[in-house]
Amino acid sequence: MLVPLTRKKFEDLIPQIATGPQYAYCWGKFPDFLKRLLISVVAVVVVLLVGKFLLGEDLSAITFFLGIITGLYWLWAPVYWASLRNASYRRYAYSGFWRGEVVDIFVSEELIGEEQTVNNRGQLVIVENRERRLNIEVGDETGFTTQMQVPLRRIHKAVKPGQVAEMVVLSNQKDLGRIAKVTDIYIPSQNLWVSDYPYLRRDFFEDVSRQLGDTDDVSYPEDRTPKRRRSRRP
Repeated sequence: MLVPLTRKKFEDLIPQIATGPQYAYCWGKFPDFLKRLLISVVAVVVVLLVGKFLLGEDLSAITFFLGIITGLYWLWAPVYWASLRNASYRRYAYSGFWRGEVVDIFVSEELIGEEQTVNNRGQLVIVENRERRLNIEVGDETGFTTQMQVPLRRIHKAVKPGQVAEMVVLSNQKDLGRIAKVTDIYIPSQNLWVSDYPYLRRDFFEDVSRQLGDTDDVSYPEDRTPKRRRSRRP
């Protein structure tokens, strides 16, 4: 099932400015906070030095203002990065509410980074950081399928093939004949979201789901990419 959404409804679902969950996602972990804090400290020092030796006393107000902005980088940076993510989706002209089902799920282990360390013998050792990921494939009766990979969480045990799945699809074609991007997946029977970055305003989407979930008068374009073959468990 595919129901076109108005532009206003789409902009309500993916706001221009970061929401609370989006801010929390981009806040990251403690090392991410320390990195931003270090950038703030360095930026403040640079602003003060430039203000003292280049701008002089006449532009001290500008120096003070720039010092506040750079000093609070650790605080406002998550808003900035989350808003950029939102903007990358909001640039698509058309969107639709999609309903299908979970086709397949499986767990994989993915390399997310490498660290260099020295062992007891003084030898350089590369340590691989791996993370277990949930791979979920969803599709509908038209043959459209797409797959998403997200960090594995305990709540994902409730996801089963055959469950109804909903999401928002994005396109630059008015008839949504070619899908360019998809958003978070919602499993209404479990009231469960499968996603990494939370693109959607979840309360708004659940309202849309209740309003449009029973719509019967829906057309299905013949070609809606991305199309993938049904994945197999490794």
